[in-house]
Amino acid sequence: MNFKSSVQDVPDFPLPGVLYRDITPLFNDAAAFARAIDAMAEPVLSLQPTHVLGLESRGFIFGSALAHKLGLGFVPARRPGKLPRPTFRETYESTCGHDGMEIHQDAFHPGDRVLIVDDILSTGATALAARNIVERTGAHPVALTLFIEMVGLAGREKLKGLPVFSVLRY
Repeated sequence: MNFKSSVQDVPDFPLPGVLYRDITPLFNDAAAFARAIDAMAEPVLSLQPTHVLGLESRGFIFGSALAHKLGLGFVPARRPGKLPRPTFRETYESTCGHDGMEIHQDAFHPGDRVLIVDDILSTGATALAARNIVERTGAHPVALTLFIEMVGLAGREKLKGLPVFSVLRY
């Protein structure tokens, strides 16, 4: 399938000079979204993940669908202050400034194999923070799978040792 037809380019959003890849049309097309989930799941099946970690916010959409398809539990990585129980926190520099993510301290256990899921890989800062937070729990991050990879921003290079799978590459 040509998934690029499910992505709309929006120039100068959220900042002047930025070309935003809007994936919301994909979510509005049930058949295309199902095929995207299949494409994201296929390369990670052999890695035998035990859990899916979805990164706020569109990583929740892809991550929960992947968790359902793979028969795995889903853990949300939220922005700081959104989870009610004790958390682990990682901070990082994003394209919009300083940011952070949290997961519940009991989300994963040693020996768990965690598939990290997000919508887009750009600079790699968010994905690196996700890998770090998984490792803090004693679990093992097995891969990052996502819908779009912005190749020119070299995010994959920050994730050495972590397999990265993307459906579309720009």
